[in-house]
Amino acid sequence: MIPPKELLQATDAYEWFKEMRKVSPVRYDEERQTWDVFCYEGAQKTLTDYKTFSSQMGGGEISLLGMDPPKHKLYRSIVAQAFTPISIEKMEPRIEQIARELLSARVARGEMDIIADLAFPLPVIVIAEMLGVPAEDRELFKKWSDALVADVDIAKGQTAMELLERKQKVAEDLYHYFGSVVEEHRKHPKDDLISALLQARIEEQSLDEQALLSFCLLLLVAGNETTTNLIGNAMLTFLERPQLMEKLRADRSLLPTAIEEVLRFRSPVQSLSRRVTTDTVLNGQQLKAGDRVIIWLGSANRDERQFENADQFMYKRHPNRHIAFGHGIHFCLGAALARLEARVALHTLLQQAPTMALRDSSTIQPLQSTFVYGYPAIPVTFNPYV
Repeated sequence: MIPPKELLQATDAYEWFKEMRKVSPVRYDEERQTWDVFCYEGAQKTLTDYKTFSSQMGGGEISLLGMDPPKHKLYRSIVAQAFTPISIEKMEPRIEQIARELLSARVARGEMDIIADLAFPLPVIVIAEMLGVPAEDRELFKKWSDALVADVDIAKGQTAMELLERKQKVAEDLYHYFGSVVEEHRKHPKDDLISALLQARIEEQSLDEQALLSFCLLLLVAGNETTTNLIGNAMLTFLERPQLMEKLRADRSLLPTAIEEVLRFRSPVQSLSRRVTTDTVLNGQQLKAGDRVIIWLGSANRDERQFENADQFMYKRHPNRHIAFGHGIHFCLGAALARLEARVALHTLLQQAPTMALRDSSTIQPLQSTFVYGYPAIPVTFNPYV
């Protein structure tokens, strides 16, 4: 997915989105030969109408993100067996244990990097344990995940073709890695997600190996990047608002609603792709069969026509019909897990650190990506409870 040139050059992506919603909420980019959808109404329609706006982008995708019904329904039903409310709820004690272990040493020394010390390792450890992969391979997860969501690096003279080739190489490395893991689990089943998926059946059908490998890749990127950025985005948003931080520390029952507003205000996933299957009209624009469409979730979640005071962070916002986890049949399967990890991580951090402040706000810059929104580092200092 090649982002718009104007967005890559914009100093403030949200300001550019705001301008586009005013002048061209659905527009065609001749250079990229792609439709961009910036408004909430258009985003919701494209995500809901899977018959007209297909997830199959023509590249032979076999992951859940690249499937349409009926195959999507079958495969999602199999994978969903590992993400039932009961199975997610059972993970809370282990997630809290991981969060406490990660924070114990950092709290004692009075400083930490929210991303490197908590937001990144927590979901990676959870995913690694779910998939049954060795702890020593966690850093590989981060390397691969970052590469798969990267954008064209204009400053280094990188071309779109070079970026595509790099991502294909990373995907090949991932498939090779998980292929070995799956084979090991096939021979020696364990109490983990891969073994469960190998054994799962719906209507006498099971996941074929290629689909299973694609799901592992999807879980790596979606489970790692989304949750890492959600935790980081939440902490930065709270740190920017000291009075809000005190309210959350005094009443942590406010956290779930505040997290939902973080999902809207700083959406961890900024865009999704679709392909038009039949001629259609969207927001007064004529789209042709075969056209590519990019849905800008980050823009839709700031749409003034859907959200009152859309550019303001309102931690008690209700209702909050954001589409940060998508919408329709492709609504994020791991949304409940991401919310749980974020709530537990933030609750534990607020509990162990009574005072917290950004170490140097001038060094905090967002990731160079138009696919995800987050920060590579958020250094803080604090005084632990005595």
